[in-house]
Amino acid sequence: MVQSSGLVKVSAALIVGVAIAGAGWFVGAGIENMRSLDRYVTVKGLAERDVQADRAVWPITISATDDVLQTAQAKIEADTKTLMDFLGSHGISKDMTELQNLQVTDQLAQAYRSGPIESRYIINQTIQVRTGDIQAVVVASQDIGKLLQDGIVLGGQGYNPGPSYLFTGLNDIKPEMIAAATANAREAAQQFAADSGGQVGGIRRATQGFFQILAADGVPNINQLSQITKTVRVVTTMEYLIRD
Repeated sequence: MVQSSGLVKVSAALIVGVAIAGAGWFVGAGIENMRSLDRYVTVKGLAERDVQADRAVWPITISATDDVLQTAQAKIEADTKTLMDFLGSHGISKDMTELQNLQVTDQLAQAYRSGPIESRYIINQTIQVRTGDIQAVVVASQDIGKLLQDGIVLGGQGYNPGPSYLFTGLNDIKPEMIAAATANAREAAQQFAADSGGQVGGIRRATQGFFQILAADGVPNINQLSQITKTVRVVTTMEYLIRD
């Protein structure tokens, strides 16, 4: 009976020993695995592409003044027709335009008016051009000074900013640009890994940056909307595991 009890104790001790050894191995393997997962590099990948604007938006404001409202209204209607004829002669048809934002100002009704006024009524009419014919807008905008010869007042109390040139095909180029930015990031990761004597593993984490549309010329403070050629840029942030 004593001998049997001793055997049980020995067997239990062996089991405990094996368990401890096994646990030690798993802990060691786990620590080693954690160390390997701990090794990673964070890099950024850049992709850029030059694109051409595919849509133009051009608000044109004309103005007429007179002491008689009906006279000012007749003048603005005549000037609007002259402007539409001018646009049509440059290949910008009526269906590419829209009448917007008719404003009538009675200067005698202004609460903070001071001093004499030249004309009581001021009428501003905006005609907005929207078209994919970029070249037609470029030529017309360069030639619009000729309207002054017809007595048309451009701007008036409003502001004529000139055409804005838009690029609307961003979704079509997004996949290729993201792939290019990711490839650029991986090249940087491979260089880091080579310098540390390792190899690039899988992606640990990835963050896609915002797409930016910039002026292609890169001149400080220039508005990209005024340029036909633009640069699309995206930056991705990638974390790659590093293997031995």
